[in-house]
Amino acid sequence: MNADLIKDVRRNNPLIHHLTNQVVMNFTANGLLAFGGAPVMAKAEKEAAEMASAADGVLINIGTLTPEELPAMIRAGISANRKGIPVVLDPVGVAATDFRKDAVKQLTDEIQFTAIKGNAGELAHLVSTPWEARGVDSVGDGDANEVVQSVAETFQTSAIITGKTDFIYTDGNLYTNDSGHPLLGKITGAGCLLGSIITACLSSGDAAKDSLLTAVSFYGHAAEFAAQQHNVTGPGSFSPMFIDALSLDPAQLQERKI
Repeated sequence: MNADLIKDVRRNNPLIHHLTNQVVMNFTANGLLAFGGAPVMAKAEKEAAEMASAADGVLINIGTLTPEELPAMIRAGISANRKGIPVVLDPVGVAATDFRKDAVKQLTDEIQFTAIKGNAGELAHLVSTPWEARGVDSVGDGDANEVVQSVAETFQTSAIITGKTDFIYTDGNLYTNDSGHPLLGKITGAGCLLGSIITACLSSGDAAKDSLLTAVSFYGHAAEFAAQQHNVTGPGSFSPMFIDALSLDPAQLQERKI
């Protein structure tokens, strides 16, 4: 984890344009604010490109995608590419329906993504690797190392598979992260918020390896910290404590108390 990178993000307070799903907007906005970024949620096609051109990074998340939102996502992504800012794809539940599959195909055809992040089943689907999924969840087993590398090479991007162990493939190298806590899997939007934190870290201009490893490791350590607080007894009390933990300095996460 690069503590200086986090300090830079907080100093710059990057504006991250979210075209994300309706279920997680509030949680994502609060989480990014706590971390040190500035969220904006704008999905209207008429303003998507303009908003992206004013931002420091763009996150595209298809969790509650509608046909009307897809053109806005494409416009925002193209605008981000023109400006040279990071654009991240979270293909939530891509394997669940043909509509999602077709949408992601259009997105990856039109936009050069800086990073693609998802669970193992989602990323496996992008490269036609068999992997069992249920709705938006990955429930099967397979070779995550092979999948994350294949996604990165196929789409010429950095790829992140999240799970008990996170797998990151960027610039021809594979990295792993083991920080985290099972309670992340018990709250809605944990993966979606991580996409926002990743986008903010990528906006720092540091190497992709440093940005991605810092994002996922800090996120995991924040979850561990939150889960260990005496007043956290389950998912409901974990969620607000996790938001608090995202605002801390990396060194504070090692103290294990607030």
